[in-house]
Amino acid sequence: MARKRIREAETAEIDITPMMDIVFIMLIFFIVTTSFVKEAGIDVNKPEAAQAQKKPSATIFIAIRANGEIWMDKRTVDVERVSANIERLRAESPTDTIIVQADKEAKHGIVMEVMDQIKAADPSLVISIAGETK
Repeated sequence: MARKRIREAETAEIDITPMMDIVFIMLIFFIVTTSFVKEAGIDVNKPEAAQAQKKPSATIFIAIRANGEIWMDKRTVDVERVSANIERLRAESPTDTIIVQADKEAKHGIVMEVMDQIKAADPSLVISIAGETK
């Protein structure tokens, strides 16, 4: 009597669980190490500077429009609220440099008031004025 052999179909499976673990670990690593830049939220027409130098990167930008509007974190703020907003943004992302982007038509007095508010938030902060280089 002939015996019939029943062969099970051999299926090749690849276990992707270790690969998925590595992908998730890399994703968490990149999320944790990313620094987020808090931009002012508007573009200003900055004056040109012949002797401008590159400054260290910062995460807090303050933009001042020609009409006197002050922008931080993509929204307008009053000049009295600049220091409170700086403290809030520094709590989220610590930095020691604040970049002020003032329109070349902005009034000097408003720029000085903003700089006073920055120093009121923390006198050790470095204020950098952004200008266009030639």
